[in-house]
Amino acid sequence: MILKVLVGLAALVVLVVGVVAVVVALQPSEFRITRSATIAAPVAAVFAQVNDFHNWAGWSPWAKLDPSAKNTFEEAPAGTGAVFAWAGNSTVGEGRMTITESRSGELVRIKLEFVRPFVAINTAEFTFKPEDGRTVVTWSMFGHNNFIGKAVYLFVNMDKALGGEFEKGLAGMGSMAEAAAKTRGSITMRFMVQVRADKNTEAGVMPSEKAGRSKG
Repeated sequence: MILKVLVGLAALVVLVVGVVAVVVALQPSEFRITRSATIAAPVAAVFAQVNDFHNWAGWSPWAKLDPSAKNTFEEAPAGTGAVFAWAGNSTVGEGRMTITESRSGELVRIKLEFVRPFVAINTAEFTFKPEDGRTVVTWSMFGHNNFIGKAVYLFVNMDKALGGEFEKGLAGMGSMAEAAAKTRGSITMRFMVQVRADKNTEAGVMPSEKAGRSKG
């Protein structure tokens, strides 16, 4: 009797495992997550936030999950060939990013290699489009779903989970780019004023005198 029960339980377990395996196998083999945002800054300012990994700490949502993570920068300082590697707690895990293609003001393509807590290789892309003095930036990540990835999709809405992090990142990127653009604009304005003053001084005319002559 006991033997029959055990055999029955074993058969049930095998059946359940088989059904789950089939359901997992039927999940999409490819995934793509995309979010966009409009940032009140010129393309150059937004592009710089992505093209240089040193700037990511200011806006990446994952950088805030483990401030003590070990980060290293390799190869080129920015643009094609630049590498950023990280190793942190169980939340951020370990991996590296490599910029494989960089087109100024248009595109940054990144190879994402995850080592821990899971092994995977995906691609991230950022595209930039000027629009009435602003910039529409689109952040995408796509790749192949292995068996583990498919299993995760059964229980976690990855588009909602990762998409939410993308939205946070784009908001942070916007703040950084807008601040950088304002700072650059202020510096440019001061430089132009100084240049005009220097030209007036060289001509032997002080700004106040020039204004007085104009009125006369």
